[in-house]
Amino acid sequence: MSRKDQKEIKYHPESVKDLLKEMKDVSELMVDLSYSAVLFENEYIAEEVLKLEERMDVLLYHTRIAAILGARGVEEAEKLSGILQIASAAEKMSNAAGDISKIVLAELKLPNELKSILQEAEETVARVRLSSGSKFASKTLGDLRTKTDTGMKVIAIRRGSEWIYNPNRDTRLIREDIVFAKGPDEGVPIFYELATTEKYSKKTYDSEDKIESLENAADLIIQMKNTSELAVGLAYSAVLFHSEDIAYEVQLLENQMDNMKNQLESLILESAKLVKDTNCLRGLLSLGISSEIISDAAYEIADIVLRNIELHPVFVLAVRESDEVISLVDVKKSSDVAKKTLGSLKLETETGMFVLAIRRKDRWIYHPDSKTVIDAGDSLIVKGTESGEKLLIGMCSKKNF
Repeated sequence: MSRKDQKEIKYHPESVKDLLKEMKDVSELMVDLSYSAVLFENEYIAEEVLKLEERMDVLLYHTRIAAILGARGVEEAEKLSGILQIASAAEKMSNAAGDISKIVLAELKLPNELKSILQEAEETVARVRLSSGSKFASKTLGDLRTKTDTGMKVIAIRRGSEWIYNPNRDTRLIREDIVFAKGPDEGVPIFYELATTEKYSKKTYDSEDKIESLENAADLIIQMKNTSELAVGLAYSAVLFHSEDIAYEVQLLENQMDNMKNQLESLILESAKLVKDTNCLRGLLSLGISSEIISDAAYEIADIVLRNIELHPVFVLAVRESDEVISLVDVKKSSDVAKKTLGSLKLETETGMFVLAIRRKDRWIYHPDSKTVIDAGDSLIVKGTESGEKLLIGMCSKKNF
């Protein structure tokens, strides 16, 4: 951006809590939208990501001033320094999302191997058009509770030539809306069939040439995407619950991401001599670099705990009021959840809550999968909606909930 294109930022009073909440929500929305832009090769969404990136610059500026004005002494300044570190990390995530969106704007075609696997990521993106008989038509997102009931969160709506980004619970859907939603792979068919009244069929992407190194690179990109998103969730959890164990796990994930980026570079170099158009490799490399930057930003958040910086209580308020809350839910002995696998419980599609980690006595289970068994006495670190949180607490407390 040239100096002429830069806009003057004028300060106006806002609370640190509101600013931090918006920075968290906007940075996470940007990452979701940027992957949507890549998957569907949509320049309109990519342009919106860049607009949001400008908004993040403004939010960071206001957060810095609000924190400076709010500090009444050294002790409070120390607590607010952690807030500024989190705000800076969120802004770095938004910059990485902006770089992902530029893959689309630069017309760098990604290989079909990646698009196919991207649909199977832990959190993927679906695009559906609401049919005339859709159960979603004429209802608000608050009425539908799609995140709680299907695991899918609506992140954007195209209505004719108009776009609605980050819609809220009062946003009403109408027939012929094109809806973009993100969530678990198993939630996509449920969401699709409710929205269209048609049976879901996963889109396939054919590849002209089967190149093993390229397929491995695509697999690695999805691992990096999943790992970076896990690192962000765990980083906020580490700070929220002031857990050194979780913070160290974020540090380990960041180290893993460095290794994966090195592997990706080797695979891309290996593929370069076999592909017809190397532009797709540039796109892959950019995706890998951006994912690694997101994990670096997550580590910056976790670093607050590792350095034993006492955080201002405004952070907890901001996280509790954000689009996705993070909670610690205890599994009671009396609950039906105990002795069942996460796969059989289908928590994401039944409650909209995603399990980031499980604390079992004196150890942690990070990144649990569908085969992980929940035990009585476990504590689950989860993220999702407030309504989903209530459902999960009920499930973990009672029998036959």
